[in-house]
Amino acid sequence: MAARATATVLAGARVVLPTGTVENGRVIVEGTRIAGAAAADTPVTDLSGHWLVPGFVDIHNHGGGGASFTSGTADEVLKGVETHRRHGTTTLVASTVTGEMDFLAHRAGFLSELVEQGDLAGIHFEGPFISPCRKGAHSESLLRDPDPAEVRKLLDAARGTAKMVTLATELPGGIDSVRLLAEHGVIAAIGHTDATYEQTAEAIDAGATVATHLFNAMPALGHRAPGPIAALLEDERVTVELINDGVHLHRAALELAFNAAGAGRVAFITDAMDAAGFGDGRYQLGPLAVEVKDGVARLVEGDSIAGSTLTLDTAFRRAVTVDRLPVGDVVRAISANPAKLLGAWDRIGSLEPGKDADLVVLDEDFRLKGVMRQGSWVVDPQA
Repeated sequence: MAARATATVLAGARVVLPTGTVENGRVIVEGTRIAGAAAADTPVTDLSGHWLVPGFVDIHNHGGGGASFTSGTADEVLKGVETHRRHGTTTLVASTVTGEMDFLAHRAGFLSELVEQGDLAGIHFEGPFISPCRKGAHSESLLRDPDPAEVRKLLDAARGTAKMVTLATELPGGIDSVRLLAEHGVIAAIGHTDATYEQTAEAIDAGATVATHLFNAMPALGHRAPGPIAALLEDERVTVELINDGVHLHRAALELAFNAAGAGRVAFITDAMDAAGFGDGRYQLGPLAVEVKDGVARLVEGDSIAGSTLTLDTAFRRAVTVDRLPVGDVVRAISANPAKLLGAWDRIGSLEPGKDADLVVLDEDFRLKGVMRQGSWVVDPQA
């Protein structure tokens, strides 16, 4: 059981704010919120020599801790959520994988209850409206064109908790489905697509605003056929997801995305599956068997990469120590930008008074030492 922090001052750390990094900073927590001031006798937690950053926000995550968000029981889903919380993800959107429409609708109703009680931040449907040419770790026999009526069926089943739907927008019904999603305030994400540059630009004009794991499950960037990557990177209306695990992307591809889109248009995600925070072995991703070896998940049949075993604390540390990105840019990509996509910037994504007391403590080498969610220590930095 996490200990409730009634009032405390977190002092001495390098505090990363939207305006820059404050040396020897102070963050005041009262109850579940960040406060602007504290009484003189408020207890002080000394975090000298550490970094203090906002809690991480993951908008694309299929599971963890041995549990799947697509098929697990409520207890199993909560175990997966807790696994990622202990790695700094204080806000998490549960992603499903391709399945039968009736099953996905039923699953949406189940997950919506966990959203309503505050354990999840929403639902992301990845499939079944994706291209057979770029299916990745999705069952081809269950794929279908994005019929707006069927997209609406999933939205209705989610009872207002759907946050994002990944589509191959070049398929029949794709553009109309993008418009439907935009009208309902749901993110239309372009992914698992075989679209051309021109088709992608049309989808963005129709209202698509996210690139699902940019570079992965889409045509490569070509000098005569630039494809979706160029269209997604160049348009300021689009936020691009990146999986920074050292497996899905070469360091140069990540650098290209940051240079082309800018730090304000990148969202780090995990695309995690059951094995995240759990270990190697045999797993199921929807109806497909997955083998995880040395932390890399691949389909047993076909050898395609099947999600990741990434946690966002690892993505953060890699971004700073391997990719050499500025800490402020990493915080934008891992907290602020996804919070804005979810329409939750007024509550999460930065360490500002009035927002939820969601924060992560990192040591000087950017290893996770503490996690607070809504004023409670999930991982106590002084334990």
